Amino acid sequence: MDAAQKIQVVEKYLLAVSTDNLDLIREIYADNATVEDPVGTPPKEGIAAILAFYGSFKGVGVKLTLNGAVKCAGNAAAFPFTAQVGPRALDVIDVFEFDKNGKVVSMKAYWTP
Repeated sequence: MDAAQKIQVVEKYLLAVSTDNLDLIREIYADNATVEDPVGTPPKEGIAAILAFYGSFKGVGVKLTLNGAVKCAGNAAAFPFTAQVGPRALDVIDVFEFDKNGKVVSMKAYWTP
């Protein structure tokens, strides 16, 4: 998987969360993926738990905007973005690890309230 393909997945992710598109979330993640958001909390394990996690944002109006370059190395991509919920903005760095099929197998989100 080259850097351009990883960046496409990041762009799909930002769109998926910003538009409450769980079909895109399902397309991005592997069935056995884990999501640790934020790092230090118990991981959501498996696609059902991941879809439930992102489904909890539905109707909240979360908008994600990339605010720096996507950095790719090995089987991973790290990217900074702003999560806007109403007047509140949160700066976040996410790290995706990909499997050989280009699916995200691990997502870790680095942020503090």
